[in-house]
Amino acid sequence: MKLVVFGLSITSAWGNGHATLWRALCRALGAAGHRVLFCERDTPWYAGARDDLDIPGLETLVYPDWDSVRPRATAALRDADAAIVTSFCADGPAASALVQEAARPVRVFYDLDTPVTLARLARGERPDYLPLDGLAGFDLVLSYTGGAAPERLREALGARHVVPLYGSVDPDAHHPAPPLPHYAADLSHLGTYAADRHAALDRLFIDPARRRPASRFVLAGAQYPLDFPWTPNIHFVRHLPPGEHPAFFSSSRWTLNVTRQDMAALGWCPSGRLFEAASCGTPVISDAWDGLADFYTPGEEILLARDTDDVLDALDMDRAQRDRIAARARERTLDEHTATRRAAQLLNALASVRASAAA
Repeated sequence: MKLVVFGLSITSAWGNGHATLWRALCRALGAAGHRVLFCERDTPWYAGARDDLDIPGLETLVYPDWDSVRPRATAALRDADAAIVTSFCADGPAASALVQEAARPVRVFYDLDTPVTLARLARGERPDYLPLDGLAGFDLVLSYTGGAAPERLREALGARHVVPLYGSVDPDAHHPAPPLPHYAADLSHLGTYAADRHAALDRLFIDPARRRPASRFVLAGAQYPLDFPWTPNIHFVRHLPPGEHPAFFSSSRWTLNVTRQDMAALGWCPSGRLFEAASCGTPVISDAWDGLADFYTPGEEILLARDTDDVLDALDMDRAQRDRIAARARERTLDEHTATRRAAQLLNALASVRASAAA
């Protein structure tokens, strides 16, 4: 199959979780013989932090503006089997209109930010990546979030056929690796700063650092403000290249997953970082949200923390118990949460739509 994607960015992972997900999916699709053309608008913040990509079957098209790319995109759609527009695509409405006008491909919208989309709509805001007439013009809508999210997308945006397509991990890119001293941590956290999860980060990461001054905490991610409440034992990594994620996680006794407020409120929305850490064999402490138990069993494959004491109790756990939790999570991840598994689910959803159209 040939897939054409209009998305945020696959070439830069700086402050952009979409890139990691798409890279993993594209590797899995390429390994199965499929081709992907990924179109993204050039932006200065991503241009300064692009990664070298060597993914068989993937072609990237970085363009300066929509008018310049429209002819090339139109030509690409003529022999495409599926065309996908994602949330936070810089030219979402224009790309959606072009895709919906195309005769051949299955027309798909992939909302990688479903909780954000629904929360903004509930506040009376219209996300600028959505078509003005909603999602009824797409044959298939993929939602990064399960639970009640698909039905809410139908109600709020007229989506006709909605299927969850969760995050995933590429085990070849995220695996146990030799630890590095500068990433060594009793507790680590990898994530772009977001004001709506600062309270949870304060409770589950910063306060434990205050109460354990002899322990080492490592925080990696973009956009952390100058007035962030650093402590002497929190070490900061501003940009962690994707190739160093395995060493980062493998250097941690524990790593912390903190979910954004809208995602936690809706539930059934696992972060890609959760799968990455588990695939690297690192035990995970996570905030609690509905649906998490569908992905990992609390107490056996992951630990849930509601307050600082829960985190401190985990840090005091003996190594044998910690290693058992990590091993079980890695096994579950390799069984259920790989990009190969998600790519198969994507292809099955596309095939189902094509079969329905032909019936």
